[in-house]
Amino acid sequence: MSRVVLGVAGGIAAYKAVELLRRLAESGHDVTVVPTRAALEFVGAPTWSALSGKPVSSDVWTDVHEVPHVRIGQQADLVVVAPATADLLAKAAHGLADDLLTNVLLTARCPVVLAPAMHTEMWEHAATQANVATLRSRGVQVVEPAVGRLTGKDSGKGRLPEAGELFEICVRALAGRAQDLAGRRVVISAGGTREHLDPVRFLGNRSSGKQGYALARTAVARGAEVVLVSSVSLPDPAGVTVRRVTSALELRDAVLAEGKEADVVVMAAAVADYRPVERLATKRKKTETLTVELVQNPDVLAELVAARKPGQVLVGFAAETGDADGDVMAHGRAKLARKGCDLLVVNEVGETGHPTGFETDSNAATVLAADGSATDVPFGTKEALADAVWDLVGARLLPR
Repeated sequence: MSRVVLGVAGGIAAYKAVELLRRLAESGHDVTVVPTRAALEFVGAPTWSALSGKPVSSDVWTDVHEVPHVRIGQQADLVVVAPATADLLAKAAHGLADDLLTNVLLTARCPVVLAPAMHTEMWEHAATQANVATLRSRGVQVVEPAVGRLTGKDSGKGRLPEAGELFEICVRALAGRAQDLAGRRVVISAGGTREHLDPVRFLGNRSSGKQGYALARTAVARGAEVVLVSSVSLPDPAGVTVRRVTSALELRDAVLAEGKEADVVVMAAAVADYRPVERLATKRKKTETLTVELVQNPDVLAELVAARKPGQVLVGFAAETGDADGDVMAHGRAKLARKGCDLLVVNEVGETGHPTGFETDSNAATVLAADGSATDVPFGTKEALADAVWDLVGARLLPR
């Protein structure tokens, strides 16, 4: 049983931490809640005590004989603060310790996760960004805020990610995943594109986007700054900047723009090979037969390879089936040579003893590398495959 300290700073998003506490406690963790005095103005001590099964205090004077300001941090396996306000980030960055929570942060020698929540202007202020950079340089995992509705009528970046996403980040931090992508900018594409025939119909494919989203979540957990170019409507992963697209041309423009300064670009999206020459402004009427002229879409991965900056790592995905011209791996190796990327994740599409690839929560693959090596990733979750990909990417990144 892991000992988790849940710190709660004084923001309206404190109510979301109640659900995070419930998830941590119900999964068997021993949770100690340490709110700030301001946090107790939003959610009272009885709520925290009832759900954690422990007394709650915000000051260093309660049970002083047990030296809580030192003991709680020393004994923790994980400290997570949600929400972390601008004030809390500033205190943590500068080593201030004027209450129990900031003392805990100074004494903790375990993984620390801070989930900021504040108005957009506060998050973007130079002082806050400098404090975040300082904390990250010390190994603290500062989760990027979500984009959405804030207090009152305001919307923007600064929303606390949902409890389910934060819980998964905590689980991964407890598992001891290194922050080996800290300071790296990663761009990931996800989902299948839609090529519209008219306002109603489109050409598409079976890609759900789940593998791309798993890559985004795991990259954040390993410290990366992540931009996800998505053509699907899955919930935004915690700490990820999401750019919505629909067609292959929109995805191409977004990926090329975001990828210019990226350390890693992963093309996990199933980009349509063709699009209609003409998109009608009105719905096509039903006819006995229909002929649609198609034109080839740009090869986004090939364009990324042609425009890559020194040291950039490029990863492609290939969903393959065997045919008369070769098996899955033969097609995969030919595609790797043709594309020129560093890594190619090859999926065999269809039922291969386990449901893999499209529209599932599981996957298996072989990752081919430009140096001729091949890494088999056995059947498991899409997060497990994502971590295997990041392990291979990390080995190819140049030192900073």
